[in-house]
Amino acid sequence: MYKRLFLICFTLSVLAACQKSDEDVFSAPPDTRLNDTLKKYGDILVAAPHGWKGLVYPEGLKDGVFSFFFQFNDANRVKMYADFDSASAVTRMESSYRLKALQQPCLLFDTYSYIHLLSDPDAAVNGGVYGEGLKSDFEFSIEGMSGDTILLRGRFHDSKAVLIKATEAEEAAYAAEKTNRLIDKIDTYLTYFKRFTTGGNDYDVAFNILNRRATFSWIDENSEAHVATTGFYYTPTGVAFAPAITVGGATLTSFDDISWSAASTTLSFTMNGDAGTIKETAKPIVIDRDAPKTWWEQKGQGVPYWVTLDGFHVDGVDDAYGVANLPNYSFMLFYPQNGKSGNTVYDLLGFVTRIDGENILEYGPAFRPPTYKADGRIVFPYLGFLGDLPEGETAVTNTLVKITDSNGYYLVKTADGYDMVSAKDGKSWISWF
Repeated sequence: MYKRLFLICFTLSVLAACQKSDEDVFSAPPDTRLNDTLKKYGDILVAAPHGWKGLVYPEGLKDGVFSFFFQFNDANRVKMYADFDSASAVTRMESSYRLKALQQPCLLFDTYSYIHLLSDPDAAVNGGVYGEGLKSDFEFSIEGMSGDTILLRGRFHDSKAVLIKATEAEEAAYAAEKTNRLIDKIDTYLTYFKRFTTGGNDYDVAFNILNRRATFSWIDENSEAHVATTGFYYTPTGVAFAPAITVGGATLTSFDDISWSAASTTLSFTMNGDAGTIKETAKPIVIDRDAPKTWWEQKGQGVPYWVTLDGFHVDGVDDAYGVANLPNYSFMLFYPQNGKSGNTVYDLLGFVTRIDGENILEYGPAFRPPTYKADGRIVFPYLGFLGDLPEGETAVTNTLVKITDSNGYYLVKTADGYDMVSAKDGKSWISWF
């Protein structure tokens, strides 16, 4: 009996101690504590002596990143630059912001500004999806602070973002409206493949300017192929990679002091103190030898054929043969095993026209089953033509001559499908999705 009474008394004393401890820790009401937290972050934002560098990773842009420069004041105003385009990089914009308690501390950009461009529902603004843009955010939950970095998370699309205290040099560069977007010159190269060279080592490199992604491919000392992709953003001297990426044992954080030579079609820069260049090349270092057969067997994304809208890109010209100008042209498709001629099952490069609101497959060249080369090329043996040639038939015949080139094609996997690149000189390609 005494033992039970002792245990009851002991339990009550422990509970009383816990209650007293809780009262000490949570002496202020929740709203007061949250408001104190908001004030703390507000003071931090305003007090940064050189402003903040912001990085936003839109949820709808795999690996892509955009950068900003912010200066917050205590009147809920923010001045900013952005690397969204060449104008936003040198034109300062001012708008409003708020810190608000929405279950947790939040930073809201509440008037239209550069950061809203990523979320604009008009796809023509940002190249995203109509109604959603790039699935980015302009209202962020504050998830904490690590060193000089504030961690943010988008409230609607879950976009990741960070604010990093800017240095005096970074502030000065933005104030001088200095920007270097010469990496964009890579889109003027005539070859699909580009060769990145530094320290005596060679890599394949591809910059997707629209989607802010950089992909590096290389062969290691054991003859194994590697591919790595990261995001990039513009800096006053070149580009920075976010996150930094390890390529062949070297960690790439940025390409600095980028310069451009139109005469030699060469981008030059420094990287970790070493010189680097990007030049044209007809053949990649890393070849996916299984890609041609995978492409042919996979057919399309949920449909039995692959589609392209613009035909071949040749020597720097999109739709070089003008297939989009054919009468009633809608799109072109490649249909593996479309039909049978005698004992031959054939593939069809079909030209689809739109007549009376309907898409109709009217004509196109047929091919015997493709030939797969040991070095990763695919070759298309011509069989015959189905249907009648239309007006402007040179667009069709030029396309036929190009696709039946005996040098064949490499297939490169992309986010949307495959690019089929001429193995002759790398200066012609067609994109399938």
